Formats: sequence, structure tokens, C-alpha cells
Amino acid sequence: MKRVLIAGGSGMIGQALSVALRADGWEVHVLTRQSRLAAENAEAHLWTPGEDLDLDALGEFAAVINLAGSSISRMPWTKRRRDDILDSRIAATTTLVRALNAARKRPKVFVSGSAVGFYGGRGDEMLTEDSAAGQGFLAEVCQAWEEAALAAPRGVRVVLLRTGLVLAHDGTLAPLRLLTRLFIAGPLAGGRAWWPWVSLRDEVRAIVHTLNSSLSGAINIVGPTPARSGSVIREVARALSRPYWLPAPAFAIRLLLGRAGRELLLASQRVSPAALERDGFAFSSPTVDRAVAEALAVNSAAH
Repeated sequence: MKRVLIAGGSGMIGQALSVALRADGWEVHVLTRQSRLAAENAEAHLWTPGEDLDLDALGEFAAVINLAGSSISRMPWTKRRRDDILDSRIAATTTLVRALNAARKRPKVFVSGSAVGFYGGRGDEMLTEDSAAGQGFLAEVCQAWEEAALAAPRGVRVVLLRTGLVLAHDGTLAPLRLLTRLFIAGPLAGGRAWWPWVSLRDEVRAIVHTLNSSLSGAINIVGPTPARSGSVIREVARALSRPYWLPAPAFAIRLLLGRAGRELLLASQRVSPAALERDGFAFSSPTVDRAVAEALAVNSAAH
């Protein structure tokens, strides 16, 4: 049985994952809060995070994938935004876990989102899945998010996706493309922070890999070749034939973006995909230049 249920299937990763799974022979069902979509599509099912969900009524699934959660890219991180970032993830995850515990026919695997924000800013320290949690708002969110997922019933394999910066045309690259096209691309705070990047294709491939493997627990989904922020932005400038020249000092980023800028742009996280590599996963974009070129080439081909 290759039947999968995805929460958060309308997001960038969820949409790409749905396409890949269908191409691999999976029957993909999604949870949605849009009543019209649920009424028109037999594979879309209405739900409200925080309210009871009857999995048995939806049929039997081999896997449940949880990608639901409010975007962290909307700034500033006001108290309301921070509450929404945390609460949306916990509500979705606890709803799914309660449904798993109540189900008569449980999936073999529960794959739940997390992020490299778990580690906080750690300078040049090499971080693997065995590294301790860090400090900061995102670290606290990821810890709570993972704890909620680990309450899944015994017998269900749980995978925690500690995802890095997804280099996709409409993902992390969107603001970088804008800055580059405006001729104001350059190093952020010296460009020395480690940015744990991954291509959208490899993000999706890694998730599919976890469905077909015996991996459990935390999995770092990041490219195998660490890159600093300056290298990532320089590759975008190179791909768009624009200069890389205008530095943005750390104090300006903190002043303009506050906590969000400090944790998203300035935090240094040198993360290794150790678990995936031990499990034999091979990256299609092993270097940041290939990941950037692939993302921009895919968009150009689409147009």
C-alpha cells in the first residue's frame, strides 16, 4: 500500500513533494482548511488544527507527513507573530499525534517537520543530529515541535526533518534575487556565517528517502558541502550576472529586522547531513553553486 497523508501540502515543499510522490506511484491525500478544495477533490480532506481528526474515516495510510506551520519569513516577529509560529506547529502536530493514537489502523511512519533552527547560532562548530539544542526563539520552537511529534504511538516510526534553507526560486532565493537585481547584493555582516542550505529537489528526495528507509529520529536535511552566507549570495549574483559588492553591517540587520534578522540571517550553523549520508543518500546538488543554478534554471525553463 502506497497511500500517504500530508498536512501542509499546499506549501512550497508540500506541493513539490506531492508531485514527486505521485510520480513514484503513491496515492497522495492532503489535509486542508479550505472547504471548497475538500468538496471538489476526493484526495483533499478538511481539518482544523487543534480539533479532533478521525484518521480511520479517511482510510488506511502507510505514512503521514506533517509540514504544517505558519511561515517564519514574514517579518517583523512581533509577539503575535511569534505566538503564531509556535502555536500553528504545536496545534497541527498534537492534532495528528492524537489522531495516530486513536486510529485502529496506524501508518508505519510519521514524518514531522522541524528545522536547523534547533541548533541556534553556533559559530564554526560542526553540528550533527547528535548535537545539543541551542538557544533562541527558533531553537525553543523546534524543541517543542519535535517533542510534540515524539508523542506518537509506539510502533510508528517517527522521523524529524531538521530542514535548512531551501534554495528554491520562490523560497529562500526570492529575497536574494530581488536584492541582486537591484544591484545591492553583498556580504551580510561580513558574509562569514554558515548557512545550512539545501536544494528543493534534494529536500523532497530526502523526505521520500525517509519513507523507504528505516531512519528514525532527527534527520538534518542540508547540503553536504557547508557554505557561508557570502558564498550563497555571491552565487546568486553570479547566476544573475550582477555585482556582489554592497556590504550590510550586522547592526543594520539587527536594527531593521530585530530578532528575525539575528536568528535567520546572522546565526551561524555549520550543519552536516550525517544521518542521511550514513543511510546512503546521494545528493543531486552537492554544492551551493549547483543548487542555485538548478533553482534559477528550473524557473527559467518553466517560463
